[in-house]
Amino acid sequence: MPVSAITIGLLLASNIFMTFAWYGHLKYKSTALVTVILISWGIAFFEYCLMVPANRIAHGHFSAAELKTIQEVITLSVFAVFSMLYLKEPLLWNHFAGIAFIALGAFFIFHKWT
Repeated sequence: MPVSAITIGLLLASNIFMTFAWYGHLKYKSTALVTVILISWGIAFFEYCLMVPANRIAHGHFSAAELKTIQEVITLSVFAVFSMLYLKEPLLWNHFAGIAFIALGAFFIFHKWT
């Protein structure tokens, strides 16, 4: 399997865990903060179990800047879906505009300038 496919798959899975760790508790505001922190920390453990290998496998094939860019694009993509489906919050035109600018930034990171 190509390094890029492994990397994207691991980063996608890790971001799903991390999004739930960071934002999943927003639907449960009556739960004690210490409980939410401990549960989030437990979820984040699985995120690290995927993120660290993804970065280790991919570094060398991708530069650190490219890895971080992939991570951020995946993070925003996962969060957009999470926000709409789980939190039931709509994405507005300005959110899409911001995402487009980030995609433009990714273009500049990955374009080989000679």
